[in-house]
Order: sequence, then structure tokens, then C-alpha cells
Amino acid sequence: MSVDGLTWVIGAGGLLGRHVVRRLEESGSLVLTQNIPWGDPAGTRAALSEGLDALTRLTGDGAWNVVWCAGAGVVATPQEVLERERAVFEAFLANLARRPAAGPRGAFFLASSAGGVYAGSDGPPFSEKTQPRPLAPYGFVKLAMEDALATLARATGMRAFVGRVANLYGPGQNLSKPQGLVSQLCKARFTGQPVSIYVQLDTLRDYLPVADCADMVVAGISGLRRLPATVDDPVVVKILASGRSTSIAGLIEETRRVLRARPHVLLGASRVASAQSRDLRLRSVVWPELDRYARTPLPVGIAATAADVQQRLRARRTIAP
Repeated sequence: MSVDGLTWVIGAGGLLGRHVVRRLEESGSLVLTQNIPWGDPAGTRAALSEGLDALTRLTGDGAWNVVWCAGAGVVATPQEVLERERAVFEAFLANLARRPAAGPRGAFFLASSAGGVYAGSDGPPFSEKTQPRPLAPYGFVKLAMEDALATLARATGMRAFVGRVANLYGPGQNLSKPQGLVSQLCKARFTGQPVSIYVQLDTLRDYLPVADCADMVVAGISGLRRLPATVDDPVVVKILASGRSTSIAGLIEETRRVLRARPHVLLGASRVASAQSRDLRLRSVVWPELDRYARTPLPVGIAATAADVQQRLRARRTIAP
């Protein structure tokens, strides 16, 4: 599916961002990316401002899209780090608001977190009608970013698509970070190093392959552009999930079956576990037509992830004999 206008993917080097760029390029859509020095706050803001300059210059009076996939935070990330991420995002929105381009010809996607915002919510499976109730700074910051984007969209008429993403996994996930349980289980299988799990094995999660999520994002941006100019609310909030939940024990067993060996798992305790929902079943009721893109069965997704992990480990020569 092609997307009208030029699309700037912010966070194009991350797991979701890379796959979104690929999908856009495969569809023939025009894509803009920019190297952002995320470790340098002043450099980050300067680079984002330069990117906005380029976006407005290249689009003129035409359509433009921003896909914000940036953000390295997880549930365990310290609050001060998350607050810096939030400040960068809100400064970017303020910069955008000052420009003539802010308005109905623009569309903006924000990758949020279903696990973060629904961690303390009642009555799973959770849908877009569920009252968000974060338990950790990560979820509160994600909600604040959602609110900031919605405020700008409603003030200017810019279209906004907030994707509350389930547990994302797939080829290309950063193996050096303690996130992405599917990737970590595959890594444990090939290296012999154990993966630590700090929640109970009956904990339920929705695992969404990143390629499927990228399809949902691109289709959602295209859907935003088709909304009538007279739409009551230019903000769409949707859960991006497979709609299928698997327990941690079930995921370990499925990984064992696909890889024909049980990965080494260590069970432990962590203060972070208190900010994790035991039952995070998800069921989207908004834009159900996008749910058809969540089509990859879990065993197929695990096999693709494992092949990627094995290839990268071989390149580093870190596979156990």
C-alpha cells in the first residue's frame, strides 16, 4: 500500500522504524530518514529541527507524514531517562506547531506501548475502550506523549494515529538489551547463556511480529489520509496486536519445539515485576481492518527471529560449540 506525501520516519534505525522504512520503500512511497544523535540532547533537538526544515521544504504545500518510532525506554528504564525522552518529543511537537505546515495536510504516527499504559488496568482483554492505568514511569510517559500529540492534532486539524503496540519481536532486535523475550530465548539457545525471567510463567502476553506491525502502521497512515476533512476527531488510538495471547511457559515450549532444544532459563525476582501485568490479553475494536495484517503464526515468527539471531551471532563468532 502506498502512502500519499513524503514520510519522515524518526527512529529509522530501531526495530520498528527499519521495518516501516522497508515497507514504505517497497510500496513506492517517498521516505525521508535522518541520523539523530540520541545520546546528545542538544544535538538531538538540532537534528530534529533540521529534519523538520527538510520535510517542510521538500513537501511545500503538499502532504507530509511523520512516523515516530523513536524511544529506547522499557519498563525498567529510570524515570529521569524517560522524562528526557518525553521532553524531546514535546519540544519537537512545539517546533512543529509553530510551522505553517502544521494542519490538515499532515499526518503523524506515534508508537506507544500497550503493556505500559494498560499495566494496571482492570478486566482483560484490554481494548481501546479500557481505561489506561500505568504502574511505572514508562507507561505514564507514554500516555503523556499520546496526550501531547492529541492536543496538537485537535488544535491544528493534523491527523494523528497512536499505535499502542503489543510485545514486538522479530529479525533485527537489539540483542545487547534485556528486552524482546523471543529474541533473548533464541540467543540463549544458540549461545548456551541463560535468559533471566522475572515474572511468573503463567504471565500472558501478545507477541506481534515486527513485519506485521510495520504493515499495520503503513496501512494506518494511509487510512488517516483518507479521513474526511470534516471528521469530528482527527486522533485515532488503536491497539496494534496479534489478538492471540501466549503464556511465558507456552512461549518457552514453542521456542523449544521450533529450535529442537530447550533454551536455558533462569527464574528470578525483580522490583520491575510489580509494574508488569499478569494478564495482558489485548483485543482491538478500532479500525479492525488493520488486524488482518497480523497474520504471521507464532512458530513462523520464532523461526524467522531465530534465523536472524543465529546469523548475527555467527558473524560475531559467539555461538556455543
